[in-house]
Amino acid sequence: MLYLAPALALALVIRALARRHPAFFVFTLAGTVCHELTHFLVGFVTAARPGSFTVMPRRAPGGWELGAVTLGRVRWYNAAPAALAPLLLVLLPWWVAAWRTDPGWHFQAIDIALAFLVAPQFLACWPSRADWLVARRSWPALVLGVSIWLIYDYLHGNRLRSFAALIHA
Repeated sequence: MLYLAPALALALVIRALARRHPAFFVFTLAGTVCHELTHFLVGFVTAARPGSFTVMPRRAPGGWELGAVTLGRVRWYNAAPAALAPLLLVLLPWWVAAWRTDPGWHFQAIDIALAFLVAPQFLACWPSRADWLVARRSWPALVLGVSIWLIYDYLHGNRLRSFAALIHA
């Protein structure tokens, strides 16, 4: 959507500036809060027992850690949902765009503020390397889900046609 173009461009500028100097981390704060909050909320819903929650930047090996949530009970069934929860943040900019452009788009001053709030969400929606490592614990859930889908597909006479179409697409 055209409405999100300025926010996306602003996200790229924020990313470039934050890499050059830690003072620009203030512009990533909204995204960091949302990123960690999704871990916390999905961790709570999936019984991963979220503990500490912080969005205070600190030096880490190889860069900066902008925030963290400690999950006390990560298991095979809740690792991927809790670790990959920030992917849900990609919906936030689209929701804001739909809300602001629904009756017809007329640029207002609030759109500038919304661009500064939405831009960090583009940066925060991708899980960190540590998040992906935690999500790997859910491989049994992936195997179970694919198995159920294949059995359902077979029992309903499709004989893996949908799977073959998926591969050849």
